[in-house]
Amino acid sequence: MTRNLYLGADLTPAIQASSTAAFIEANGGILRQVEATNFPVRARGLAKEIVKAEPDLVGLQEVALWRTAPPSLGPVFSKHPEATTVKYDFLKLLLAQLNRHGTRYRAVVVQPEFDFEAPADANGVPGDGPGGGTGVLANAEVNGRLTMRDAILARVDAGVTTSRPESDSFEHLLTVKVAGSTEVTINRGWASVVADVRGARLKLVDTHLESFDSREVVPSVRAQQAAELVAPGGPTGGRLPTVLVGDLNSDVRTETAPGDGQAYRVLTGAGFRERSTYEPLNCCIEESFDLRGGSAAEFDHKVDHIMTDAPKRVKLLASGVTGRRMSGGYWDSDHAGLWSRLNILR
Repeated sequence: MTRNLYLGADLTPAIQASSTAAFIEANGGILRQVEATNFPVRARGLAKEIVKAEPDLVGLQEVALWRTAPPSLGPVFSKHPEATTVKYDFLKLLLAQLNRHGTRYRAVVVQPEFDFEAPADANGVPGDGPGGGTGVLANAEVNGRLTMRDAILARVDAGVTTSRPESDSFEHLLTVKVAGSTEVTINRGWASVVADVRGARLKLVDTHLESFDSREVVPSVRAQQAAELVAPGGPTGGRLPTVLVGDLNSDVRTETAPGDGQAYRVLTGAGFRERSTYEPLNCCIEESFDLRGGSAAEFDHKVDHIMTDAPKRVKLLASGVTGRRMSGGYWDSDHAGLWSRLNILR
């Protein structure tokens, strides 16, 4: 199974902010949106999806860790986040729901990636920042720190054993300018594990390719990241059949704009083939600010995939999409989930 948890907010306003004041205002909107999208509730729905599908292995993306600290621009300029007070740990919250009635799943590899901290006008109230509400931090009450992670879960007591957990960052990364001048690199990468599932051995690789790069540039950053996955000596190499899961932000049959298929074509050019349903019902609920509106019709294109580099050995038995109904008053994520039942031939 591959499941994008949705980090809880759209980061675009902060990335596009042209001044420090606008940046702090946008960051506040992001923190409020994270509150509104209510991951503690969404985690219950996500756990129900996973428990119902009973996947032996789960690749997760956007496994956010949100932390806070007193307001300061220091971490922005130093590029060394310091906040330690945990607001939401998506991995901990999801595992708590999955394992409420006994241990069902455990995390076997976690890859920390984009890690950034900045001041925010979290309450939208002007002039209540430090220093009597004057200066550059006049409206900032708090620093917000986002740590993005990919993770792989394995089912417990189901004949699943794992070994050789590995993870790394991509060499090709997108760099953006925030607040008009400060460069920020968006770190992304991959995680992998070798799994023996009731006698069938495979290598599972989980990834989340870049989503903010320009599709008009050839090759796009996400296409270059895909090329790293399949390069000699890369994470998908080896003698075992590889199953690649994740949010590739790319497809060829449901392209929302020319260029969206670049990364997918890199993977298929290297011999990878789809091993999941091709219903274009994967992504994305975006119209609703807090994931409490919209309709399943908004899941109108496919960006999440389950693929293999050994199509003669990895046979698709069944596949399905989850998360297309609201649960607890929320969509579980801005993505739908995707699972496949595979037969690994020896």
